[in-house]
Amino acid sequence: MKTWKSRPVPELRGSMPQLFLHETTVNAVTALPDGDQASLYVCGITPYDATHMGHAATYVAFDLLNRTWCDAGRTVSYVQNVTDVDDPLLERATRDGVDWRELAKEQTALFHADMEALNVLAPDQYIGAVEAIEWIVPEIQKLLEAGIAYRVPGSAGEPDGDIYFSVEAASSGEHAQGPDVPWWLGQVSGLEPEQMVPVFAERGGDPQRSGKKHPLDALLWRVARDGEPSWDGDALGAGRPGWHIECTVIAQRFLPEPFTVQGGGSDLIFPHHEMGAGHAFALSNVPMAQHYTHTGMVGLDGEKMSKSLGNLVLVSKLRADGVEPAAIRLAILNNHYRADWSWSEGLLSNAQQQLATWRAALDLVPAGSAKPLVTEIRNAMAADLDAPRALAAVDLWAAQALGAAAGEASEPSERDGALVSDAIEALLGIEI
Repeated sequence: MKTWKSRPVPELRGSMPQLFLHETTVNAVTALPDGDQASLYVCGITPYDATHMGHAATYVAFDLLNRTWCDAGRTVSYVQNVTDVDDPLLERATRDGVDWRELAKEQTALFHADMEALNVLAPDQYIGAVEAIEWIVPEIQKLLEAGIAYRVPGSAGEPDGDIYFSVEAASSGEHAQGPDVPWWLGQVSGLEPEQMVPVFAERGGDPQRSGKKHPLDALLWRVARDGEPSWDGDALGAGRPGWHIECTVIAQRFLPEPFTVQGGGSDLIFPHHEMGAGHAFALSNVPMAQHYTHTGMVGLDGEKMSKSLGNLVLVSKLRADGVEPAAIRLAILNNHYRADWSWSEGLLSNAQQQLATWRAALDLVPAGSAKPLVTEIRNAMAADLDAPRALAAVDLWAAQALGAAAGEASEPSERDGALVSDAIEALLGIEI
């Protein structure tokens, strides 16, 4: 599947300090490994209600990571999926009386347009679940043959043959041949099984499904049902893949094992990233990723923003109303990526004023003021992508530039102005 187009990134002199990033599994900020190569997998959208502010905040956050790595001279391999067949997509298409394929195509295109507008660097590989099915099928067959997956008999109107991942078999260690410590349930989330069950049910799992060996066993292959799309699954039978195995197979196909950072919203920690890690270890005997990092949740005016509540702020709607995408991005960056926060008109208004102030200051840049600012932005980015700290540094620089101009202290420096502009775009993704 084609991805969107990235804008050129200005090159800056100097160097980025070592990057420290929050590690979800230990709930602490830790150093990322050095080296010339870095790899990133960020879970993509299910293409409906695109692009809401929660989506935007997540992809802008990991765009900061991508830009920070690039500034450090790393070659970055970035992969993102799009879950272009899934129950919520099918339900929305049925509700709206449209073909699910057309809905997915339309919403994916809208997402691409929003990402381009927000100046998010495109992934190197952008893979749809549908195009990955031919790669997924043999991997599920491997899990069946290894005894880590099993078929569930039909009951209560469900057909025979749905295939599930056995969390007990996968986490027992009996199939592990590589590292001394295999994957275990709770490795990513830190949750106990009794805490997991209600979350599993809330986030697409089926702990009450009759015939499962364990309530937390996750669906790998859903056999064909009347009225649902299905594909040839070879020995699996006709059907379609579960959600978690989709990302695992795509990541393992296109990225190193393990890759550097697995990213997504905090609502993906469990079960999605927990199960993905289990699938990956069961298939390859190596961890899925070296690091797991997650973004906070976004609300609206102090309330939870969700598709079910219908209180979504859409980037496309803001753009259609004439809001400049740079201001939307700046409003997002005023919140630390790990924080839960709320969108509001006041937040957007402040970002618009902030952008106008920066632009006014750009023509009045005092000589010698650019390099210290670039250093502070880099230091902020290296310290767990601290965008609010970086923005505060730009605000201070702008206030000093405007104050110097008012006092006629010195002639503005075009060279410093160009460096400030390049740095803000290269490191923060904001064009001024």
